[in-house]
Amino acid sequence: MKLSGLQKLTLLDYPGHVACTVFTAGCNFRCPFCHNAGLVLPERERDEFDEEYILSFLKKRIGVLDGVAITGGEPLIHADIPQFLEKIKAMGYKIKLDHNGTQPGRLQYLVENGLVDRVAMDIKNGPSHYAATAGLEKIDMDAITRSKELLLSGKVEYEFRTTVVKGIHTRESLIEAAQWISGAKEYYLQQFKDSGDILDMTGLGSYSDEEMRTLLSAVREYLPVAELRGV
Repeated sequence: MKLSGLQKLTLLDYPGHVACTVFTAGCNFRCPFCHNAGLVLPERERDEFDEEYILSFLKKRIGVLDGVAITGGEPLIHADIPQFLEKIKAMGYKIKLDHNGTQPGRLQYLVENGLVDRVAMDIKNGPSHYAATAGLEKIDMDAITRSKELLLSGKVEYEFRTTVVKGIHTRESLIEAAQWISGAKEYYLQQFKDSGDILDMTGLGSYSDEEMRTLLSAVREYLPVAELRGV
């Protein structure tokens, strides 16, 4: 595992749980609005955490924390993540995983072996806009669709979420996304905020609170469970 960060306490990253957040390094997407550029770009200098350091911290927090959020970067690009999660599970922690949907086989393995308790899958945009939103020329939508369908099957607690960026997302593209995940139990439109470490802010910005509420109303016509975050 390539580990590049540890937030020792969070009440936000794992809803309903007192948790910590573990950050993995590396990603197979290049979303221009990514707020963790330091974790995504291989040429960037970044902190490195030994796996044993993370596990030692978690051992000391048994009874204090009840969950661990695994995020990135993209955690499932690492082939050895099941072994890492097994060690965390052995301590009695619940695990929430952030995922971009590109590794359906690994996701299915984790779900079927009880190594994750909640999955938050990023829905980057409507399918016809997916590659551009992910900063790629081509994208394997079949893989992403398999991950989406696995979560929709209800085998694990999940949420879908879209970070909404002015200059990338439109009313029409968000409606397309909502239709694509029809039947979802949880879907969140997250207001984009500039972290100061964005891959490429050229032509991008944030929708206002009022604009976000207007977009939510449009999406709710097709996916009534949709909610806002960050507004």
